[in-house]
Amino acid sequence: MLELDVRRRQGDFNLDVRLSAGPGVTALYGRSGSGKTSVINMVAGLARPDEGVIRVDGRMLFDSRAGIDLAPEARRLGYVFQEHRLFPHLSVRGNLEFGERLLPGSERTQSFDKVVQLLGIEHLLDRRPARLSGGEKQRVAIGRALLASPRILLMDEPLAALDPARKAELLPFIAQLARQFGVPILYVSHSMDEVLRLADTLALMDGGAVAASGPLESLMGDPGLRPLTGRYEAGAVIAAVVAGHDAGFGISRLAFDGGTLIVGRSELAVGAKVRVRIHARDVAIAIEAPERVSIRNVLPASVVSVAAADAFLVDVVLACGATRLWVQITALAQAQLNLMPGMRVHALIKALTIARGDVASVD
Repeated sequence: MLELDVRRRQGDFNLDVRLSAGPGVTALYGRSGSGKTSVINMVAGLARPDEGVIRVDGRMLFDSRAGIDLAPEARRLGYVFQEHRLFPHLSVRGNLEFGERLLPGSERTQSFDKVVQLLGIEHLLDRRPARLSGGEKQRVAIGRALLASPRILLMDEPLAALDPARKAELLPFIAQLARQFGVPILYVSHSMDEVLRLADTLALMDGGAVAASGPLESLMGDPGLRPLTGRYEAGAVIAAVVAGHDAGFGISRLAFDGGTLIVGRSELAVGAKVRVRIHARDVAIAIEAPERVSIRNVLPASVVSVAAADAFLVDVVLACGATRLWVQITALAQAQLNLMPGMRVHALIKALTIARGDVASVD
């Protein structure tokens, strides 16, 4: 558990951050310059707050009033940077063992063999960093940080320097870290695709402060937070389970508390838990259930709220069971439909608009 309540002035920029991060992955998300890296550096001890407290698992790392400011090496935190920062003169094994040697054997909580196996780097142990790909270097850097048996793992945009193929290769490993090793992760990113795949809790940074924090699904589906989550990211995130596949038609069925979604064929196993991103611009609304229509997802819903947005658009929030769907329609459509809270309607979502990257495993 990380508890943070700090202030710091950086030139004309003021940081005033209050944040609690529990088990799983807490993602710090926001525009460049919003203060994300400054926060993670204060937790690591690489930057000093002007005032406040930083506590991990009840242990005080920084307290301006009490004069406590532990050195980075005394904080028992793992840090994975954008650049791998491996020791070039050491083999992969040597880099990993460096992390282990930071602690006496009695205080080590992570197994060398388990870390190596999960990260898939057994065949790399005798290589030097110069002979590794970018994705392999980051896997080794993550392994080194884990083998220091950290109380919390800090990750500052660890995929930013990688090409899309290497990012896709590394994401599944990062997704398993918190669950497999029981280490909470504070993850800095400006990529919503990464956040969707990894985060349990989302903290939205703006102007040096945490503007909102909470479960990913709740924050992503809130139209009021669009300036922070991003105009082009507008939409809902739904928790679902893979219910089945139909190879003949190339589709998969995802069950959630508001019904069933049909999407393009997924390779995930039946029963796998997933998150599904539904873009607000990809949902249409019908007063009556349409007949003989090519759209495969027709979900009964009720209108929760209707509010004017920018550029002649209207934000509509629908309830599908306990799930909220955020929909954007034109002002003209609203004038014709006259949607009001409490109305029974149908949400229409084309299967093809839910891309493979919009369905992320959370198992």
